[in-house]
Amino acid sequence: MKLLVINNLKAGYADGAIYDYVRFVNKDADEICIRSTDGFIDAQALLHDAANFDAVVAAGGDGTVATVSYHLAKTGIPILPFPAGTANLLANNLLAPIEPYALATMTRDMRTLDFDLGEIEVAGERFGFGIMAGAGYDATIMHDARPSKKLLGPMAYFQAAVSNPLPKKSHLTIALDDQTIECDALGVLLVNFSKIQFDITVTHENLPRDGSLDVVILKAENAFGLLPALLAGFLDRDGEFPDRTDSLEIHRSKTVHVQADPPMHIQYDGETPGLTTPFSARVIEEGARFILSENGFDRFCGAGPHSRPKR
Repeated sequence: MKLLVINNLKAGYADGAIYDYVRFVNKDADEICIRSTDGFIDAQALLHDAANFDAVVAAGGDGTVATVSYHLAKTGIPILPFPAGTANLLANNLLAPIEPYALATMTRDMRTLDFDLGEIEVAGERFGFGIMAGAGYDATIMHDARPSKKLLGPMAYFQAAVSNPLPKKSHLTIALDDQTIECDALGVLLVNFSKIQFDITVTHENLPRDGSLDVVILKAENAFGLLPALLAGFLDRDGEFPDRTDSLEIHRSKTVHVQADPPMHIQYDGETPGLTTPFSARVIEEGARFILSENGFDRFCGAGPHSRPKR
């Protein structure tokens, strides 16, 4: 087996788990290439010969995995999202283990499925996302949580939310595939995988293989107005509580264009580049081929019209 490991040195707690993984996954005659980055090296330069490897291991947070996945979109190269960040939402959504030995076993088993990706374009730049992107209140939370992530982990997002109880609204114009929506809102989310921190599901269903993005408009008057929707998401473990209250308006679309007055800052998979609306986004159907655990494979195999399991 030939593995290419993209190791983000700045991600998470820098506990060295990726090196334990390499030790466990390595077998006789294997070739494992580790390329490290501090976040300032162009990921495309690290992935220029990815087609020469059997799989790519993206060791870092969700932003690292999204960047690797986006650069390898539609190539069919298997990607292991190695959970080395602070939140690791993609790994959680995929029901992946966190122990290096279990991840090594998962790699050798090589169960794969193709998943949708999202692409957001703003100010002439394009970025990929695996979980969700958006503008407004969520971008504020992502930005304010960044200084505390290493110390507090996922609780940094909760602290940032509590510290911003009265975010400003903007007038949004949202163009979807088949309609245009105008409203005042705290923000808008484009959801691929729906599960976020504390096991809360933003939407009723988790459909990252359906060829569309869920467009979630945050229509509450303030942050406190979102609490009932968050509580409903927390309780909705079995998909039996579809009501997210009137604070969330949910649509589904392959393409999205958002304008906001006043402009809103954007985020994609926790990355906050300092850019603002307007932005356009689209789904990249079956864009990323992820290596899955047995539980993850069983969970998503057959989920969606584009489900074609590869093993």
